[in-house]
Amino acid sequence: MRPAHLLPTVVFAQFAGTSLWFAVNAVLPDLQQQFPDIQNFLPTMTAAVQLGFVVGTLMYAWQSIADRFSPVRVFVVSTIVAAGTNLLLLIFHTSLYELVALRFTVGFFLAGVYPVGMKICSDWYERGLGKALGYLVGALVLGTAFPHLLKALSLHMDWRWVILATSGLALSGAMFMGLLVRDGPFRRPLGKFNPGVLGLAFRQKLYRTYAFGYFGHMWELYTFWAFTPVIIGLYNRATGDALDVSGWSFGIIAMGALGCALGGELSLHWGSRRLAFGALLASTLCCLISPLMVWFPPIVFLVFMMVWGTSVVADSPQFSALVAQNALPEYRATAITIVNSIGFFITIPSLYCMQWAFTQISERNSFILLALGGIFGLGSIWGARKH
Repeated sequence: MRPAHLLPTVVFAQFAGTSLWFAVNAVLPDLQQQFPDIQNFLPTMTAAVQLGFVVGTLMYAWQSIADRFSPVRVFVVSTIVAAGTNLLLLIFHTSLYELVALRFTVGFFLAGVYPVGMKICSDWYERGLGKALGYLVGALVLGTAFPHLLKALSLHMDWRWVILATSGLALSGAMFMGLLVRDGPFRRPLGKFNPGVLGLAFRQKLYRTYAFGYFGHMWELYTFWAFTPVIIGLYNRATGDALDVSGWSFGIIAMGALGCALGGELSLHWGSRRLAFGALLASTLCCLISPLMVWFPPIVFLVFMMVWGTSVVADSPQFSALVAQNALPEYRATAITIVNSIGFFITIPSLYCMQWAFTQISERNSFILLALGGIFGLGSIWGARKH
């Protein structure tokens, strides 16, 4: 029998561990003072974590870490190592190379947190997994947003406080996971990672369709999250308002948790494909409308950003479910890992393209660039409507 505390514990541990993801982004202005000549500081710091996560997921899958060892233990050890690496920022923060290396390492071990958390849930939920994953991805969103809240609450305290708090939170999540959760009764090997079947996997029409939809979604997601404080700062400069950048960044990104949870519930009635299409359409429209946002009154601007923050990630768990459902069963582990790895890798050129457009073309119009991913993804999903 599944214990009542299982899902809340896994969700909290996921939230706590993934708070390390954007810990540096929340204190970016403080750290960037040491590197005034580096224009690509934001995309570089974010891309380092993303690339680490890509390499980490491939290595964890290649070695079948979560199959060979207890997923709960893998989650706990990975979280502890990631939290410890995050703490090293307090010592090694004066060199760009050290910062990049540390963020890469954090991303690498987050590969043992986010995907393994989903595996732990799948080992307990033979039915209702889509709903559980909605809450789990929501925890990832809250974890991503949480450092911004810490920064807002710290007022004029030193940036090191945010780093200490996120590492402490992650360690507490590892502790609760280790003490309260055990491996589930439906645990079974998901199949060996075999990149040789990549071509075979992508020959499956629906798998390919939803993989492409996921890729379009990922072009927008992390770049929007990384640039949310920049968008608020741009609005403040254009209008003369003084919106709290850190506080509202938390609120806007955290709205995605509501989108994921609500999407998980609605998917039971509407189906994952319709929900993913609707959320991706909404976020794409936000991208296209974005040049007008500097003309909005503050309340309209904040509502617009909340809608964008909700829709930009609400499709994520649904795409994950669709990809898993339409992968070849005997190669599901490889199929899911490859899609996740490619998706997170896509976030890296997206970050640098956005930084280039923002600084070299137009600050106000640059976010239209994010609509390219949505248009690509929507076109792919539309082709699956007959199925």
